[in-house]
Amino acid sequence: MQTILLIGTAKGLFVFQSEDRASWRRRGPEFAETPVYAAVLDERSGTMYAGVNSEFYGASIRRSKDLGQTWDTGGEGLEYSAQDPEKVRRVWSIVPSGAKEPNVVYAGVEASGLFRSNDGGDTWSEVGALREHPTHELWGPGAGGKCLHTIAVDPADSSRLYIACSAGGFYRSDDQGASWTPRNVGLEAEFMPEDQRFPVAGQCVHKFSLSPTRPGRIWLQNHGGVYRSDDAGETWIDVGAGLPADFGFPVVANPRNEDAAFVIPLQGGDHRWAPGARLAVYATEDAGETWQARSEGLPAEAYTSALRDAFRADGADPLGLYLGTTSGSLFASRDAGAHWTEIAHHLPRIHSVTAWSLPA
Repeated sequence: MQTILLIGTAKGLFVFQSEDRASWRRRGPEFAETPVYAAVLDERSGTMYAGVNSEFYGASIRRSKDLGQTWDTGGEGLEYSAQDPEKVRRVWSIVPSGAKEPNVVYAGVEASGLFRSNDGGDTWSEVGALREHPTHELWGPGAGGKCLHTIAVDPADSSRLYIACSAGGFYRSDDQGASWTPRNVGLEAEFMPEDQRFPVAGQCVHKFSLSPTRPGRIWLQNHGGVYRSDDAGETWIDVGAGLPADFGFPVVANPRNEDAAFVIPLQGGDHRWAPGARLAVYATEDAGETWQARSEGLPAEAYTSALRDAFRADGADPLGLYLGTTSGSLFASRDAGAHWTEIAHHLPRIHSVTAWSLPA
């Protein structure tokens, strides 16, 4: 088995590889001095994609077809029209479509918009119906900007798409993006006045994660609250009771257990580090009824946090988890979070972590 990690940081992209998940080889940084918020390996083609956000040259999606040894200059069309008041400033998310659409790739950007490529990233075009939705006027920037940070393609039906943006909420399309519906019933916007906390759109969703084994089940970390949906986002249930804090950024569905998921609670407000400065991953194995801390090997005192895309699972058995921090440490677990090892430190601020376990 070969495990590959792509680590996007404030100053470039790092590639980690291992055959045993105990010892690691590191390459990079690629695109040094340039922020990378998203990177992905498309298992259908073996192509790597990285969102490279240059303050001088602008945002681009670069590609590698040799596991990160070399990179191209990116495809064309990742921009709004010259007349559009919004501009594409950063790439926040890159997601390949399903097996039935082998050349389709999606990208989420700031200012919040969705792009689609039908040719493996040679060219890009906006999925315009999303920003044209009448609720778009309710969207505003969160602390990280007005960003479309999460995209998911339904594993059972590639015509069904899900997105989340800050601060806009959670949306679903059942027709490949031709039309969209906000699916925010039950999601609280706790930062709004009390009589306006359940709007149709405008929630500050931080991250969501689909269960690949149970159609319709979605886990979601909100600006405040951890939620579960069992009906593809039609309704949401708050399952954050038992956590030391309901604020956080990442959420990861266990790809091997439909009732299991992981979150990283943080103190909200201006702190944004773990309660008591004790970094811990919390796991549920009963659909959110109870949560247990898994922290052995994580620092006992650390004024750090994990951003929304800096926590991932690899899908292997036993499950591997990977956690990157804002202070530049990268932690790995080979047993679903029971034990952790620091496999890199003093990296730049970590924006994103993605992981794959592939046949050797």
